[in-house]
Amino acid sequence: MKDRVVVSVSSIHGTKHFHFGKKLRRLLKGVSCSILVGAVIAGTTIYYLKHERDFAVVKQQELQQEQMSLTEEVESLKDLKANLENDLVEREEKFNLVSDRLGDLEKVLGVGESEGELDTRLDTAAITSSVRVVMLTQIPSGAPVHNARLSSGYGKRKHPVTGFIKFHRGLDFAVNTGTPIYAPADGVVEVIRPSKKGSGNFLQLQHSYGFTTSYSHLNKFAVKRGEFVQKGDLIAYSGNSGLSSGPHLHYEVRFVGRALDPRAFVDWGVDNFDTIFTKIRGIQWDSLVNKVEQRVSTQLQLSSHKAAKSPDS
Repeated sequence: MKDRVVVSVSSIHGTKHFHFGKKLRRLLKGVSCSILVGAVIAGTTIYYLKHERDFAVVKQQELQQEQMSLTEEVESLKDLKANLENDLVEREEKFNLVSDRLGDLEKVLGVGESEGELDTRLDTAAITSSVRVVMLTQIPSGAPVHNARLSSGYGKRKHPVTGFIKFHRGLDFAVNTGTPIYAPADGVVEVIRPSKKGSGNFLQLQHSYGFTTSYSHLNKFAVKRGEFVQKGDLIAYSGNSGLSSGPHLHYEVRFVGRALDPRAFVDWGVDNFDTIFTKIRGIQWDSLVNKVEQRVSTQLQLSSHKAAKSPDS
């Protein structure tokens, strides 16, 4: 009897006795322990998952705040970029205006050399073929696009988009989007400026002797800033970016920052080499030719000196 437990249940129908043996008690005890352990494990798991959920919620809130902060910073940088682009365009316009006024003032004061004075100081017939090749290679010559029609020249005109009368400081070539553009002289890529405003995608080359050329409304670039290019190298593809009424290339030539009529440089070549000296004023061509002659002469002397020292001579 010691190993048995008797449970009596009385009711109106009588008394019932339930007998629990030792094995049954052990089973009930084991089941109770299992239930208790399961409850503890379930409680611990629930607590851990709740803690992880709370941690994830906090992390999500932090990430959302960080995203908002980054979004505000990106918008701020976009606004700064737009302001800088506008400021750059305004500064370029002011610089161009000053340059134009300076050119007009020089004409009024007669600062530039007269045609007779230039002819006496610059004898184009005496310029050797080597000097001509150097100048035509290092100073912009020829068109930057092949077989293209000129749609707008250098000078005052009515802007095709704004309708205002404005000085046009370059040439417009009517070309389709994606037309290859080639370097008109040896140089280095000075400016690469992607933009959807004003000049659009803009590229500028720095050439020898203070000359620069620029290309506006491009579709895409074929060179990088700081890259050296040779005359005839592919530098970009024409497009319709920025303030433009249609696909075309706006091409400018400048000397120490002052805009020049690019038409004279586009038409310049071996057959009409001397025309550039009379068409483009404000440049001391005689001094430039003299420097090129000295450089070519020095190179020829060095070449002949090396040839004289060679064993085969």
